Amino acid sequence: MEAKAIQKYARLTPRKAKRVMDLIKGRRAGDALIALRFMPYRGARFIEKVLKSAMSNAEQKNANTDSEAWVISRAVADAGSTMKRIEQRSMGRSNVIKKRSCHITLVLTEE
Repeated sequence: MEAKAIQKYARLTPRKAKRVMDLIKGRRAGDALIALRFMPYRGARFIEKVLKSAMSNAEQKNANTDSEAWVISRAVADAGSTMKRIEQRSMGRSNVIKKRSCHITLVLTEE
């Protein structure tokens, strides 16, 4: 059985989210939650929220199992939309600042 949680349009670049996801992929949900809590990366806060949501979804699907024993089978950070902002430069020129977002998906499976 699977439990899934998705966060769309997280204000985090997909590259930075993937760096954190590679560290927790394949771990048990309880161990990954503890690891995320002590990671220095900003993306760990976003992924921790999604993991808690997936664990809650797992408890809703199967009430007699421990959601912390479930394993993170799939962790994906896809590119979301990009906000484009203009920064003024010298001599009347401008630069485009791209503020990227991502869609975070976590899938938990029973052992």
